[in-house]
Amino acid sequence: MIDLFAGCGGMTSGFTSAGFEPVMAVEHDLHAASTYAANFGEDHVRWADIAAVPDSAVPRVDVVVGGPPCQGFSTLGSRDVDDPRNSLWREYLRVVRAARPSVFVIENVGRFLASTEFALLQAETEGYELSAGVLLAADFGVPQRRRRAIVIGSRVGKVELPAPTHARESWHAVRDVLTGLPEVPASTALPRASAEFFGRSVPGRFTSTDLHVGRNPTPLSLLRYRHVPPGGGRFDLPDELLPRCWREKKTGTTDVMGRMRWDEPSLTIRTEFYKPEKGQYLHPQWEPGEDGHRVDRPITHLEAARLQGFPDGFRWCGTKGGVARQIGNAVPPPLARAVAEHVRGALTGVARPGDFCPLCP
Repeated sequence: MIDLFAGCGGMTSGFTSAGFEPVMAVEHDLHAASTYAANFGEDHVRWADIAAVPDSAVPRVDVVVGGPPCQGFSTLGSRDVDDPRNSLWREYLRVVRAARPSVFVIENVGRFLASTEFALLQAETEGYELSAGVLLAADFGVPQRRRRAIVIGSRVGKVELPAPTHARESWHAVRDVLTGLPEVPASTALPRASAEFFGRSVPGRFTSTDLHVGRNPTPLSLLRYRHVPPGGGRFDLPDELLPRCWREKKTGTTDVMGRMRWDEPSLTIRTEFYKPEKGQYLHPQWEPGEDGHRVDRPITHLEAARLQGFPDGFRWCGTKGGVARQIGNAVPPPLARAVAEHVRGALTGVARPGDFCPLCP
């Protein structure tokens, strides 16, 4: 397999656990490429802009996977249709033509499927039959309500998207991955450590325990956190604790300053999960009453990585903010594995069970 726009390796993590071998990965961010290399080896990784990778350097493979940057399609931000990142799928297809895989897989935000760029992509994939749809990570063993567009292109017969492996009543919840972790992180900073990748020194390699780092909220922030019950958010704050922008905006942004629920999957883990003002990122522990036991802090990097489905043995490189971006941008490995098992079944003619789940007994 080849992994393009590989990030920290969420897609590769899922595909390798399903038996695929990565022979090329391309990632332009040094710290993300270093995280990938720390987990899957440096020899096949190109720390480079994909446009700088010549066709002659692309090996023939069975599968090409990747998630071209999605900011131009995201429901967050400007949704700029002219965002130059929108056309990076063209570079993806260039590599597909050079690698001639039997199957390719594209991952993106759901909005991508309704974009002009996707319509153009469909017109430029001659020889491949496409299947496309939006998958919910919780349906595949991830304790998170993350929706991602998946496109599967095949020249060995149409490959439909995988069917869910978990029904709603068997979804994994926040409790399944956060229980047992220290409620008070021992530090607010990553350890001082460095590693060398691609001839450069980078922060890392950090273990899972290293990622259980907190913040130093202001007294005002702590007061706000204390008022938010599980499933609640900014609308639970008294007027005197509301910033002016929220006080004047009576609708929308319902998940900000939100608190998770123990017995439900989290909402989408984004790149700034350590900021409660950005989403439902407060720790789920909250009991009513003045003496109720509450954990008034945002989730840690380790907790976010677990909610994404990364194994505790994964290693990380980068700054505190950089590692957070890697976590939030990643494809949840269990979702990637479900797609990989399905694709492998199509390639080998042997149906795969598709029921692997690291959290199931």
